[in-house]
Amino acid sequence: MDHAGRLERLEKVLPENNLDFLLVTHLPNIRYLSGFTGSSAALLVGERGAVLFTDGRYRTQARQEVRDARIVIGSKAPHVAAAEWLLTQPQRGSRRYLGIEPESLSAGARQRVASVLRGRMKIQFAPPLIERARMVKDAAEIRRIRDAVTLGASLFSIARKRIRPGVREVEVAAAMEYEARREGAEGMSFPTILASGPRSAIVHGRASTARIPRRGFVVCDFGVILAGYCSDRTRSVHVGRPSRDEQTFYAAVREAQQAAIDRARSGVSTGEVDEAARSALRKWKLAKYFTHSTGHGLGLEIHEGPRLAAGQTEMLEPGMVVTIEPGAYIPGKQGVRIEDVVVITASGCEPLTATEKDLVVL
Repeated sequence: MDHAGRLERLEKVLPENNLDFLLVTHLPNIRYLSGFTGSSAALLVGERGAVLFTDGRYRTQARQEVRDARIVIGSKAPHVAAAEWLLTQPQRGSRRYLGIEPESLSAGARQRVASVLRGRMKIQFAPPLIERARMVKDAAEIRRIRDAVTLGASLFSIARKRIRPGVREVEVAAAMEYEARREGAEGMSFPTILASGPRSAIVHGRASTARIPRRGFVVCDFGVILAGYCSDRTRSVHVGRPSRDEQTFYAAVREAQQAAIDRARSGVSTGEVDEAARSALRKWKLAKYFTHSTGHGLGLEIHEGPRLAAGQTEMLEPGMVVTIEPGAYIPGKQGVRIEDVVVITASGCEPLTATEKDLVVL
């Protein structure tokens, strides 16, 4: 990973945002910029370089993982250690500005930083500079995501073998998760969703102790973390012979997903992709049952920018990696969702693994 290049690009935009330093506390951002994967750290980025603050538990790990930032091992909270280090730096000008990440630094932590600095620097919320950079993946990131998506997709074969009437949802999820770890996954991207029968209408129906009914839809939403990068995939199957209405219901969601995939390309807004899916479901009078966004970016985190949702104006760019996952959910009755991960190109988008989406009947 090009950590040096990422740090250099960030350092260059700090002055444009009236910042002398940026205190990075969101761990995925720290990993993106430095390669450090520990659970306690702060990264201080300035025009003249970066300094990683962590504690003695990570002394060896930090030295193995971090090549492009100075490493400071201390005994205090990393954000406090960073603030104390700032006090030792030569003062240039009458006032300097420290940017913080408002979504990851608590009010209490911010107060501790301010107490250490004693007014010698002005603390202000920084714009999402790192999150914007992370939206567009480089070739190395796309390779890792593709590997994660490929491994994640292979778990569907386990689900197909295990989904049977009377089997508990958690048993199917456990078999999938065991196979993921056996094949090298660091873990699951999120708690596996496996919702059967009327529970399939619960959008985030985590696997429960409920037993799979004799007939009905089963929504399987799952993903793995591999080499730090996430995958995400949803398939909906039917136990027992589906009725004509159920086949139509599934076909409508599949059409909506394809419409969104066909619309996704560089220069198109994320809101337009969302509308493509909703428009398709509108024809089937199912749009009111589509209750979430069409998709989201993913990478080091399962949910990243951009967001593919109604009213969003972010423009898609080559290298963005997003999910496309429309669904329809009739409360108390049934639900269907179909999801794939695609990379945006100049001429369209490319699914990151081969896929079949015919309705599977078990």
